[in-house]
Amino acid sequence: MKKPRKTVRARKTAPAKAATGASSVPRKPPLTISRPEMLVDGSDRPFRHLVHALFGFLARHEAVRAGHGARIGLVGIEYTVLISIGHLSAQENEVSVNRVADHLYLSGAFVTNVTNQLLKRGLIYKTPDPNDRRRVRLEIAPEGWSKLAELAPVQRMVNDVQFDCLSAEEFKQLSDMIDRLIDSSNRALRLQAYFAEQSAPALRREKSPQSIQ
Repeated sequence: MKKPRKTVRARKTAPAKAATGASSVPRKPPLTISRPEMLVDGSDRPFRHLVHALFGFLARHEAVRAGHGARIGLVGIEYTVLISIGHLSAQENEVSVNRVADHLYLSGAFVTNVTNQLLKRGLIYKTPDPNDRRRVRLEIAPEGWSKLAELAPVQRMVNDVQFDCLSAEEFKQLSDMIDRLIDSSNRALRLQAYFAEQSAPALRREKSPQSIQ
C-alpha cells in the first residue's frame, strides 16, 4: 500500500522591494505655514506644536464648560448662553439674540434655538422690543439667577485653577491675542472658502460622465 504523498507547501517569499532608490528617499511632511515668524531653522514643528496644543486646551476647556453646565442641569452651550445674558445685561440696557450671538461668535439662528430651550426651562424671559417688533429682549429669570448663584462657588475655584499659570500682564496679552486670532481666523476661513469655490468646477468636471473614457 502506497503511503500518501506529503503536500508540498509553497514557501513564502519576501515582498518585492521598492524601486531602486525609493527606500532611500526620506519621507518628510510639507511645510504647513510659510511665515518666517513661525518657522525655526526652516521647520514648522513649533507651529504644529502650537496648533495641536490649542486643540488640547480647547478640548479641556470644553470639558470644563460642560462640567459647569452639568452642575446646574444644563449642557455646556446652554450654560454659556445663560451666563452671557447675565453678564451682558449687567453692562448694557438691552440684550438681544444678535448681541449674544456676536458676543459668542455664533449664528443668530443657533442662539435662538438655545434661548428657546432656556425659555422652556423658565431660566430666561423673552419680551418684544417696543422699538422693533421683530426683535426680542432677553432677561434672566429668578430661577436662572438662582442657578448661576448655585454654580458660582465651585465655578470660581475651578476657573482659578485652570488659569493659575497666568500673571495679570499675561492675562491681558492672551485676551488681546485671542481677539486678534479670531479676526485672522475669520479671514482664513474666507480664503479657504474661496479656494474651495475655485476648485469646485474642476472637481465637477473630473466626476462628470463625459470625462470618463
